[in-house]
Amino acid sequence: MGTIHTVNDLSAISKLLQSGQRIFVGGSSNEPVGILQGLADLELPEHLHFVQFPIGGYNNFDFTGLNSTTRMTTFFMTPALRKADPHRLHFLPMHMRHVYDYLAKHIDVGIVQIACDSAGRLRLGPNVDFVGAVLAGSTRLVAELNRGITAPLGSPQIDPQRFDLIVETHRPLTYLPAVEIDEAALTIGRHVAGLVRDGDCIQTGIGAIPAAILKQLTNKNDLGMHGGLIDDGGMALIRAGNINGQCKALDTGQHITGMALGSEALYDWLAAEEKVVFRGANHTHEISAISRLSNFVSVNSAVEIDLFGQVNAEVAGGRQISGTGGSVDFMRGAKASPGGRSIVAMHATARGGRTSRIVQRVEMATALRTDIDFVVTEFGVARLKNLPNEARAEALIALAAPEFRNELRADS
Repeated sequence: MGTIHTVNDLSAISKLLQSGQRIFVGGSSNEPVGILQGLADLELPEHLHFVQFPIGGYNNFDFTGLNSTTRMTTFFMTPALRKADPHRLHFLPMHMRHVYDYLAKHIDVGIVQIACDSAGRLRLGPNVDFVGAVLAGSTRLVAELNRGITAPLGSPQIDPQRFDLIVETHRPLTYLPAVEIDEAALTIGRHVAGLVRDGDCIQTGIGAIPAAILKQLTNKNDLGMHGGLIDDGGMALIRAGNINGQCKALDTGQHITGMALGSEALYDWLAAEEKVVFRGANHTHEISAISRLSNFVSVNSAVEIDLFGQVNAEVAGGRQISGTGGSVDFMRGAKASPGGRSIVAMHATARGGRTSRIVQRVEMATALRTDIDFVVTEFGVARLKNLPNEARAEALIALAAPEFRNELRADS
């Protein structure tokens, strides 16, 4: 690995940028925040087009605010972007596996965060979802070398010579606060745990329900992990030995993830845990890879689901609130996995119980009715696989809160 040459003057970045360029910026827990703060103080070329896959709670930068001509393409809507200029903010619906391929062909400049591991070796930080595509396809590469963090031991090493510019900073990561798990989430977690068997390979998301599910897998053995993220719940199961990856035909003994989202304790543990391996979305979300993992159990959430089994995971009240994300990649991967199961787990109601999440028709179909096998709410489990329309509608009505069931039946 070559010598690391860094600069502290952020104005050097502006010399690499030219009008009309498309600039990828890393997101989630590995956002190059120090560089972004510096960009806000620079006089930038006109008509720059920034591209990011942000996550709410982590990424709060509005690129349309840099100047009157900057534009942004996002694959995921966040609360911070609601204030962006709608004429210069473009939402692009795309599954994460395809985002990887898109970025390999449509980016001029890549800006990412890197860090040294405990032995001083340079590595990517705790999110590598799309970095491989950007490294391969960009003509210019900029890195923020954050001396305030220790890189995960399972994150890929990187040669500093790959970068045209490395800016050195020193700041902590943004940590994800612990979620509150209510009784309904605990009940949902128990239902989902009942669908998981010893030796299964699991994938979950982030939030109260995934946390409740992971908390209730402590009586399972020889589980595997292959997914888009690892959080504190996954860490706890690995440390306890419930997840060991020994039954995985692919990446045996390794715990595969694209990013880490969680507490300071999680990142400290990852700095010394080489069996948690960070891979790009071309592996974590790739169906041909997942199909080699027998008994792959994909657990995702939803905004609402209709009586056909169509899933809306991104729109509420006519407003884009998140994105297509990677859930469908995993659902279809589970379908391709021998013995796999695609599960959607969600609360039965929203808005304090005033609205049913089981509806006649979804506002936006993120996943097709053919993409899921099971739906779980606090009121039970519906096995939709192989059910005809009328039977699946009745099974889903039984998962709704009791006060909404008669209305759903009357309108069906």
